[in-house]
Amino acid sequence: MVPPVEGGDAALLPEFPRGPLDAYRARASFSWKELALFTEGEDMLRFKKTIFSALENDPLFARSPGADLSLEKYRELNFLRCKRIFEYDFLSVEDMFKSPLKAPALIQCLGMYDSSLAVKYLLHSLVFGSAVYSSGSERHLTYIPKIFSMEIFGCFALTELSHGSNTKAIRTTAHYDPATKEFIIHSPDFEAAKFWVGNMGKTATHAVVFAKLHVPGDQCHGLHPFIVQIRDPKTLLPMPGVMVGDMGKKLGQNGLDNGFAMFHKVRVPRQSLLNRMGDVTPEGTYVSPFKDVRQRFGVSLGGLSSGRVSILSLAVVNLKLAMAIALRFSATRRQFGPTEEEEIAVLEYPMQQCRLLPYLAAAYALDHFSKSLFLDLVEFQRGLASGDRSARQAELGREIHALASASKPLASWTAQQGIQECREACGGHGYLAMNRLGVLRDDNDPNCTYEGDNNVLLQQTSNYLLGLLAHRVQDGACFRSPLKSVDFLDAYPSILDQKFEVSSVANCLDSAVALAAYKWLVCYLLRETYQKLNQEKRSGSSDFEARNNCQVSHGRPLALAFLELTVVQRFHEHVHQPCVPPSLRAVLGRLSALYALWSLSRHAALLYRGGYFSGEQAGEVLENAVLALCSQLKDDAVALVDVIAPPDFVLDSPIGRADGELYKNLWGAVLQESKVLERASWWPEFSVNKPVIGSLKSKL
Repeated sequence: MVPPVEGGDAALLPEFPRGPLDAYRARASFSWKELALFTEGEDMLRFKKTIFSALENDPLFARSPGADLSLEKYRELNFLRCKRIFEYDFLSVEDMFKSPLKAPALIQCLGMYDSSLAVKYLLHSLVFGSAVYSSGSERHLTYIPKIFSMEIFGCFALTELSHGSNTKAIRTTAHYDPATKEFIIHSPDFEAAKFWVGNMGKTATHAVVFAKLHVPGDQCHGLHPFIVQIRDPKTLLPMPGVMVGDMGKKLGQNGLDNGFAMFHKVRVPRQSLLNRMGDVTPEGTYVSPFKDVRQRFGVSLGGLSSGRVSILSLAVVNLKLAMAIALRFSATRRQFGPTEEEEIAVLEYPMQQCRLLPYLAAAYALDHFSKSLFLDLVEFQRGLASGDRSARQAELGREIHALASASKPLASWTAQQGIQECREACGGHGYLAMNRLGVLRDDNDPNCTYEGDNNVLLQQTSNYLLGLLAHRVQDGACFRSPLKSVDFLDAYPSILDQKFEVSSVANCLDSAVALAAYKWLVCYLLRETYQKLNQEKRSGSSDFEARNNCQVSHGRPLALAFLELTVVQRFHEHVHQPCVPPSLRAVLGRLSALYALWSLSRHAALLYRGGYFSGEQAGEVLENAVLALCSQLKDDAVALVDVIAPPDFVLDSPIGRADGELYKNLWGAVLQESKVLERASWWPEFSVNKPVIGSLKSKL
């Protein structure tokens, strides 16, 4: 186990190298160290620094500029690095229970180094491990130490070649045989092959396989998870009846081995069924602690949310890295100026500010939301483990499912758009692969698809809200949920009577203004979607057709607005709590307001269409408020990046280094990449003479 970093604040948060970024750091309105301690806490900062230091000092994690590894070598290296992470034992099972947020923190640290490494570790330890822990029972706890010792290596096999989002159509079967007390796992044809399963391609020895459970009499009880061994842990050869392989090169995350598997009447013990939601007796009778099928389904949905919550966190990581690179670049890149002799940093231009700073605010807001949602998920999983069968527990599962289903699209799309904006904002230098923005964009891209297509997931959230409204209309039920995310809807008739009455930019510079507007917007979209749905049904459309016909213009924006409201609400409450140090209140308040108003501004057409906005002034006030907040945060941008940026070794971007020596770092990296120092013997200054090379390298 790696010993934690010792020492005071100077060791924990050392000063940055002096350089061109000093001017912006000096103009910051707050201490970046104070904000780091407030945001993370000393224990978490030490934990992250321990991880980063271990990676930097371990030759296995050495960066190799210009080295284009083959697919096989990259995946082999990624597996060895994953194994080394477990050997370091950064986070024991006991620590994970004591400090739950250290689990996503470890994933984020690994993601900052390499997304493929983070996802590989995540799929094994949290997705596979969490499925075994939360969906299994006491008889499955023996797997937990084997998971963390890498005695076995796992994957999560849900999707199939012909079905991904439509999980109800999954066709892998598990027939119970009372004579042998075994389940027979079978793929009826190649379209039922498990597909796109991370870790399955080369390295997984075991899989949590979702299959339709059949008991004697061919009675089907729907999808259930089973632990199935797919390879021999010693030889990695497939087990009898299992055909397993790698899917090949992808657009990104190529250190991760996505694979496929087919099962030909593979027999597994009855105990292989992860039986938290339902079990089969030795005689073949299906039993479940949930008599209400809806409750059982709600709990199952909550249990499947861990992957989506983890993707939310990884998308935030990618956005943080892109912002660190682009804003440090923008603070040191000088172009044009009031005179020919004076050039100014491109960060001084309002256009650059409005392109980048809203995404910086989004990184802070989404980061806080990802942590809070993870803690909600931990609460739910602990309830499962303790045998909580209450209605609240089932409702908590449904609420977490709705929040996770919308948070993955919001975070992955925000990161994807933000990274692209950063790439363009860094001009030609942003297009250079060594500056990492292209890699971040490609590695973030799958976040928009796996664990559920974004647009399909949004329908899960809108369906949740529509179901609550239908329950209200039919039974007069109150809008209530365990996490209180929908409680405001109880007053939706009166909320819909409200109008935007802020007449000046000065009165708009607070996230409370956006909160009021968002509550109106969600109420409006919920009413419109519900009415559209019923109109479609009255006109003869089936339920399936009706939901499809109202998704594009109604359900999709409803789900996004609801999740944005939830993010804004939680971040607003976080930055306005009494324990916020006085010196940090202004900058945190501006970040909260900027994210809220910028996000709201993208719904301006809906706000006008519904009548919340009227006249030119409303739109102008909102737009000018966003610009004003960007201007106010401009001098704080570098310090805000310093709080969230990893060490230079991990960030791995010449134009984003902490010393701000933009051109020296980029020039040196290009020379190293091209090996020009060893080749340019035709230019005396670049002689292959070693002392000269050493002198030149030291200057660079």
